[in-house]
Amino acid sequence: MCNHCVIEDVKRSMLSRRKLLSAGLAATGAAAVSQSLPQATQAAANKMMLTDLTHELSEKFPTFTGEQQFFIDPKFNFAKDAFNQNEWRINEHTGTHVDAPLHFSADGMSVGELPIEDLVAPLAVIDIRTKAADDADAQLTPDDIAAWTSKNGDLPPYCVVAMLSGWDTRVRTNSFRNIGDDGKTMHFPGFHVEAVHQLLDTSAKAIAVDTLSLDYGKSEDFAVHSTWLPAGRYGIECLANLASLPAAGATIIVGAPKVKGGSGGPARVLALQ
Repeated sequence: MCNHCVIEDVKRSMLSRRKLLSAGLAATGAAAVSQSLPQATQAAANKMMLTDLTHELSEKFPTFTGEQQFFIDPKFNFAKDAFNQNEWRINEHTGTHVDAPLHFSADGMSVGELPIEDLVAPLAVIDIRTKAADDADAQLTPDDIAAWTSKNGDLPPYCVVAMLSGWDTRVRTNSFRNIGDDGKTMHFPGFHVEAVHQLLDTSAKAIAVDTLSLDYGKSEDFAVHSTWLPAGRYGIECLANLASLPAAGATIIVGAPKVKGGSGGPARVLALQ
């Protein structure tokens, strides 16, 4: 499906969802929807499912460096001021977030410059949970891409390719960063640079992981970041709930922040299927 077709299909789907939600999702509202929507539109809305791929961000969310990167300072509270308001201080690369090309290049696109058509895309979920369970240093390789395409066909044009390692289930434990016996080296899965070189020969717009980094934990050279981002593609780190999605057929919606000069930023990421 062409990039324009994907976007138009999502627009139609989201319009159907808005109409459905405006009528109410309760049983009493369903009757009103059935009267106001054509039968085909109603059927499409009823079949649509949204999945939140975003971890809830808090001050204790694990970080690559191990240091706190998100701070909340209450400025007003309801009991005293009749409204609540906080001031945030945050590192761009905290929680579920986007890595823009500028993150690993001198003059690449900032997060605010990412084209909106790149933020809504077909999603290919490549499952490496079996080998990740046996080896914390597992990487998504060209063989994993080949196994995916043998079952699902070619990667969709202009897609986001996501690594499913199952690591998101560890996010509230020390095993998410998974420090080794040396007290400093992290061990978690990521993309192999050879897989990234292969994906650069496709129209894939982004790669995504359910771990802290596009590179696997014990990487010393950030080869994946240094190869993928300077090529004008972007990355997504710390995704949640990939296991609830099909290998193919979902659409990812990336709510990247529109910040001038930002090398990345926390994002609300959704999947539509």
